[in-house]
Amino acid sequence: MVLDRGVNPNSHVSFTASHGDQLSVVPERGGLLTSWICSGRERLYLDQERFADPSKSVRGGVPVLFPICGNLPNDTLQLPQGTFHLSQHGFARDLPWQLQPLAEGEGIRLVLEDSEATRAVFPFPFSLTLDYRLEPSALGIAVTVEHRSHGEGVMPFSLGLHPYFAVSDLAAVSLEGLPERCLDHHQMAEASTASQLAQIDRGIDLLAAPTQRSVRLRDQGSSELIEMELQAPLDLAVVWSEPPRSMVCLEPWTAPRGALISGDRRLELKPGESCRLTCTYRVVQA
Repeated sequence: MVLDRGVNPNSHVSFTASHGDQLSVVPERGGLLTSWICSGRERLYLDQERFADPSKSVRGGVPVLFPICGNLPNDTLQLPQGTFHLSQHGFARDLPWQLQPLAEGEGIRLVLEDSEATRAVFPFPFSLTLDYRLEPSALGIAVTVEHRSHGEGVMPFSLGLHPYFAVSDLAAVSLEGLPERCLDHHQMAEASTASQLAQIDRGIDLLAAPTQRSVRLRDQGSSELIEMELQAPLDLAVVWSEPPRSMVCLEPWTAPRGALISGDRRLELKPGESCRLTCTYRVVQA
């Protein structure tokens, strides 16, 4: 596998598959996938000016959400080990990752392991391995979470991905495959999915549990659409827009906000256990 290093428009490492599709990643900035070129077109949105300022949260690419999705009340996590301060979406999107060759297939592997800094807010030894695999007209994603402790007790966690997809015009966007009802994150209340989507050009943030395995993002300004193929337990869908940015986030989550406290869909690993979570994004002719 050949990895190329570039500096324009930012320092990054890129990989090009034999069929021509390409990925670019910045391992030291949260393992952020900054570019996915598929069939000759850039599929991701990235605010380059904001990315250039490390003091600001990234708007673009594919941030990784771990060990929580969303936020906790007062950013506080109560565990048998004590009380910990855990910021929104956790720490994985802020820390440097290690880049490794993907042994099989065409793509890249990123690895994040616990450190003194992570154990101060999440007291578990862990390993997080993220594989991005380029397939013809698709991006396959596999995340392996391992609890590396040899002691007692379980490691609770949630995981999500936060991809920003570039669109021609928010007013021309529609989504298919979502259920009739959803959770409006702005009000933290149940709502009509259709009424939420009707406001996508004004900004929405919703979570839904699709009854089918795929959700499609359709952009009327394009002859193609993006299909998110889900597999349990990474099978909740979050849709987020932030006008005037020409992007829509179509995100797979394992659990809703606050899961580590409420227990709702909370994942747990015993010492020595691991689990594998998968999702695929596919470019489909409309």
